[in-house]
Amino acid sequence: MAVFYNQAILSYNNTVTSSNIVSGEIIEVISASKTAVPGEYRANDVVTYIISITNSGTTDVNNLTITDNLGEYTFETLTLVPLTYVEDSVRYFSDGVLQAAPAVTAGAPLVISGINVPADGNATVIYQAAVNQYAPLATGSEIVNEAVVSGTGVSDVTVTETITAANDAFLTISKSLFPDSVAENGQLTYTFVIQNYGNTEAGTADNVAVTDTFNPILNPISVEFDNIIKTISDDYTYDSTTGEFATVPGRITVPAATYTQDPDTGAWAINPGVSVLTVTGTVQ
Repeated sequence: MAVFYNQAILSYNNTVTSSNIVSGEIIEVISASKTAVPGEYRANDVVTYIISITNSGTTDVNNLTITDNLGEYTFETLTLVPLTYVEDSVRYFSDGVLQAAPAVTAGAPLVISGINVPADGNATVIYQAAVNQYAPLATGSEIVNEAVVSGTGVSDVTVTETITAANDAFLTISKSLFPDSVAENGQLTYTFVIQNYGNTEAGTADNVAVTDTFNPILNPISVEFDNIIKTISDDYTYDSTTGEFATVPGRITVPAATYTQDPDTGAWAINPGVSVLTVTGTVQ
């Protein structure tokens, strides 16, 4: 809604007088909202955006355009775009009915055109964007995404949605064996490398645990975590008859990742936190 004011001037015989001031309002027939699902993101996530457009007028509004900046922000002298449109992801509904795909220009900004909104009706445009290397990931980071709905004869409508970097641990594990050939009654070492790509430490409260069943069975075994010798029962359990091994939940912790932004390109690099578990034993 926009308020306007108006006043008239009357002049006669070198005399000027003013009228009273009148006011009115222009009711905007097009309104819009924008929602992101999910509201948090991690590296390489895909975010779904939903733009809902409502027409409160008595006539159809046709050929609207949505222009989305894909989270564009300034870093030093660079303009960075942390989201990448997912090709062919646009879905367009009019009063809940799926329509033919609108025209899409996928660059930054993302432009979606040819949106029609029926009188006293609505249109919904859904599309996806992938989190790319320009998205900040540290605790407290966010992507502020703005879109403008525009068209002939209607006022521009700006909608903004903010998503925040997830504050949690994000772990991966890899396993290696040394040596890969061993004689009977020889010794094997399994090495488990646990990496944390999240911005929060995986601490004792996260109850991280590693389980495995060794085949061939190893007996006896020795266990180290980050070069510190661990003890059975307190730190891990092991059944020498079945080969079932498990660390006690909460005995493994993994530091948070750190993130560095290239001063020349603005791209973020992830330096994962790393912890290493090793199990060495004699083949039975």
